[in-house]
Formats: sequence, structure tokens, C-alpha cells
Amino acid sequence: MNITAIIPARYSSTRLPGKPLKDICGKTMLQRVYEQVKKVSLIDEVIVATDDKRIFDEVKKFNSNVIMTSKDHKTGTDRLAEVAAKIDTDIIVNVQGDEPLIKPSVIKFAIKPLLTDNSLKMSTLKHLISDEEEINNPNIVKVITDKSNNAIYFSRSRIPYARNNQKFNYYKHIGLYVYRSDFLLKFAKMKPTPFEIQESLEQLRVIENGYKIKVIETEYDSIGVDTEEDLNKVRNILGE
Repeated sequence: MNITAIIPARYSSTRLPGKPLKDICGKTMLQRVYEQVKKVSLIDEVIVATDDKRIFDEVKKFNSNVIMTSKDHKTGTDRLAEVAAKIDTDIIVNVQGDEPLIKPSVIKFAIKPLLTDNSLKMSTLKHLISDEEEINNPNIVKVITDKSNNAIYFSRSRIPYARNNQKFNYYKHIGLYVYRSDFLLKFAKMKPTPFEIQESLEQLRVIENGYKIKVIETEYDSIGVDTEEDLNKVRNILGE
């Protein structure tokens, strides 16, 4: 079973332009993500997918595999699929390029379900939310699952709605995805779906087309870098 991790990396970012190349205690953010992924024993190869020569040149400095992709991709999944179509692998792990603190053990945890259940096409992670503010924050995606831990729905809204103010465990979606390679290519060719468009969440396309996404609970809480404030927070953590 061959497993490949792909890290999509764009230079353009509305809130933090050039963020893959931002310095974090002597290394670029992208290099820190790459080095964490390389520690995962289950992964055979790590590839950075980018549409920008500045990122391409930076990746070459730390000896990673890097592939230039089209500038016309509207989503990270499209960029991922372009690379997947060019390589021979069984499983693809999509690791976000803006999570320099991602733990290797968490990536391994997300991969394992596809190694033990041949019927699974895709898996991802969730984390228990303890902060009421996060539950109501539309920038934090929530997920609900069935009794078999398959995703029922992902939303930027508070789901489910607590009509009688009953206590409920709300879960944050951790945006790390594991796909069977053939399913990723199939998924990328599907047309955007109504809920996906409304929520601006690609993973809803999978559910709307009748496929399952296994969601594994983890104690790991991701810290993605989207703003200068996030960047300084990560710098402080790594600089301690």
C-alpha cells in the first residue's frame, strides 16, 4: 500500500499574502509543515503542490518534491487532483500548508481507518469544542456524525441547534483529509453541489453525492495560520 502526502501551497491569500513563505523562528511555515509530515512512518512520499515559482524555489532549498500546478484551480482539491493524476499511489493525504504545528501522530491517526477498512473512500478528523465562542464562530467548521462516526453534515453554523438549551458536545472539523487516490480523482470531477456552494465547504459535495466520510475524534486542536495574529501565536509557541 503506497501512501503519498500532498501539501497544497498558494502564495495568494486575502488575509495573509505569501503565508507559506512566512518566517517562523528561522524556517518558513511551509518547511515546518513539510518536516512534520516527513516524520510520519506510514507515508512513503511527500509532495508540495504550488502554482507559484517563489514557493517552488523555496521548496527546492529543503529538498522536497514539488510540482508546479495550474494557476486556474478554484480549490485545493483541484490542485490536489492534478498532482494525483500524475503519480502512482494508493492513498493520498491532504495536509494543509498553514498548520506548522501539525503532529505526525495525528496524521497517522487519520490514515489508519483506510488501512483497516477497504470500503472507506475518505477520512478526516474532529475535535471536541470547549469554547462557546468557537461554537458560534462561522470561521470554525462544525461536524456532526452518525453512530458509526460517518459525517452527516459539516457547517459554519452551530449544529445541531439546541432548541431546549440541552447540553451537547459540539465538534470542530480538523481540515486534514485522507483519500483513496481513485476516489479523489472521481471527487474532483463532480460538479459543485447546493450545500457545498451555500456553506463554501467542498467536503459537502462528497456527502451530497451519497459517499461516506469517516470522522475520527482526536484530542489534537489545530492552529491554522490565517492572519498575522495567528502567525505571531505560532512563533511564540515555537520560540518558547
